[in-house]
Amino acid sequence: MIKAILFDIDNTLVDFMKMKQKSVESAIDAMISAGLKMNKKEAIKTIEKLYDKYGIEYYTIFQKFLKKVKGKIDYRLLAYGILAYRKMQDSYIVPYSNVRSTLLELKKRYCLAIVSDAPIMKAWMRLVEMRLDDFFEVIVTKGDAKRQKTHFAPFRVALKKLNIKPEEALMVGDRIERDVYTAKKLGIKTCFARYGVNKPPKPGKSGANFEINDISELLRVLDIEKV
Repeated sequence: MIKAILFDIDNTLVDFMKMKQKSVESAIDAMISAGLKMNKKEAIKTIEKLYDKYGIEYYTIFQKFLKKVKGKIDYRLLAYGILAYRKMQDSYIVPYSNVRSTLLELKKRYCLAIVSDAPIMKAWMRLVEMRLDDFFEVIVTKGDAKRQKTHFAPFRVALKKLNIKPEEALMVGDRIERDVYTAKKLGIKTCFARYGVNKPPKPGKSGANFEINDISELLRVLDIEKV
């Protein structure tokens, strides 16, 4: 019997990649307007390569970018870029459609928790910005577990805090190798959030127990489970 539902944040509750894309574009536009001599597409491609190298949450990415393209940090351009990024980011940190209404229904019957690889402060800031923090009894981040979700540790921390067994939990997330494979190996039931992936595998090929195209479909999934 399912007692708790565990959620990823990025691309499960919030469209993180759209937020990142629009914020980076805004930062590049601002730096070009302020005097950066560089083609916009080339600049964005350079940023993407740096994210691939250092990680999507790397917090000094624009310093790395300016060092790479100018040989030094131009703090005037950096200020323009960061301010534009933050302004655009704030406008895009909103939950997917149906997230709030679905969580309201689930909260009546289940304990809700977060298991995220995001840095602890960024995870909390996103949840608070979306006003979703009160829905969750337990929030576990990379900082709490000291490991990413390629390891059992984050899931074990969440299960321990919730005082439940693996088979009493359902994990919902968009990353197959982390939210599906690792959780499933531990004995947790899994639900693949197809809507959070640009090019998801064919239906039924994620390896998850369930797949959804909208978070509201969780209500149907749980009714089917009779839990």
